[in-house]
Amino acid sequence: MAQKVKADLRGSAAGAVELAGPSKPSDRASIRRSNLGLVLRLLRDSGPRSRTRIAADTGLPKPTITNLVVELAALGLVREGREERSGAVGRPGLTVEIDGRGFCGIGVEVSVDYLSAVALTLRGDELYRHRVALDVGASGQESVLDEIAALVRAALVAADAAGARCVGLTVATPGVVDFAAGTTAYAPNIGWRHVPVLAGLRERLGPDAPPFALENDAKLGAIAEYLVVQDQDIHDMIYVTGEVGVGGGIISGGQLLRGAAGYSGEIGHMPLDPGGHPCVCGRRGCWETMVGMAALLRAVADPEDPVHDPSLDLETRLADVAARAARGDTRTLAALEKLADDLALGVALLADVLNPRAVVLGGYFAHLGAYLIDRVRAGVSRRVMAPDAGGCEVLLSTLGFTAPSRGGAYLALDRVYQDPSAIAGGR
Repeated sequence: MAQKVKADLRGSAAGAVELAGPSKPSDRASIRRSNLGLVLRLLRDSGPRSRTRIAADTGLPKPTITNLVVELAALGLVREGREERSGAVGRPGLTVEIDGRGFCGIGVEVSVDYLSAVALTLRGDELYRHRVALDVGASGQESVLDEIAALVRAALVAADAAGARCVGLTVATPGVVDFAAGTTAYAPNIGWRHVPVLAGLRERLGPDAPPFALENDAKLGAIAEYLVVQDQDIHDMIYVTGEVGVGGGIISGGQLLRGAAGYSGEIGHMPLDPGGHPCVCGRRGCWETMVGMAALLRAVADPEDPVHDPSLDLETRLADVAARAARGDTRTLAALEKLADDLALGVALLADVLNPRAVVLGGYFAHLGAYLIDRVRAGVSRRVMAPDAGGCEVLLSTLGFTAPSRGGAYLALDRVYQDPSAIAGGR
């Protein structure tokens, strides 16, 4: 599984590959594959450009770029776009841009009270999106895997109808994920321990299914959010997602930070209130007991209130909370103020330790962001030790609950960017 979110061409010119020793046919083939990926990733990360600009950006000769573009176009991965006139002398050239309408990746998220799936083309066009309300912890692992398989089949049907071939599937689950083994090792909020997610899906979907991968939901959400904010020259970012649990994904220097064993980002279990509520992890006062959705719902409504019903669509329940706040309900407004203060406490701590350029609040935080963001920003500004909060800006996600599944689809599509000819050529 690729750990790199994007091809980082900032700060250095990409040059032709140089190999020691005599050239061999296999070496030339490897160089060609590498250069195809280099050009495709450049177009993804930096946008459409002429062949001349691609040559300048990569350091490859223009005739080589012409041949690579021809091959990528034949594979259906790029196409000619508009004329590029900026700074041009003489006849303007046509830009080259990502195409890839014939290829898609699928992302599926397993959350506490829903499953969701999305299918995206290489250009980011959405071919399928669906969310199912489900009490995952109470449903049993086999039943949940059945539901995931049904979502994947529906996404594959939609992709096929659009003329797109699925090149990969990524499943996002909460908690500690052993992505090499394809198991969810420990996800206390859904009661999963050592669940063989990928093996279960292979059994249900059969040998013709696309390649599978498994990853933590917050890490995939961070990938999707980074692709949104990188155009603002933000390359150091923390994604904080709020659902029943609270998770985090860290982007450092344009790369997903996984940690020595891949377990980074369990920010919801920072012990910020040692005398507070018990946490599903066995400790007390973890951050998610303060700012997780269960904490908010407990504060805004009594147990019999419909906002606690996991069989109802999550966004419908949150819309109900927002409507109460808009009506000026004092209990709801007080709960949101406390939530904002507790969010600021944890975000400031993360900003002190990691000094990100941005912290993106996703999940249910984004849905109630109008009632949170100003107070969170003010609290972070007061608490962070560095002047001007160390340059850290607190932002609201524009992707909401779709971020993990979209990140999964993007990660599945990364296979194309790593080896375009092998994946797009059907090998």
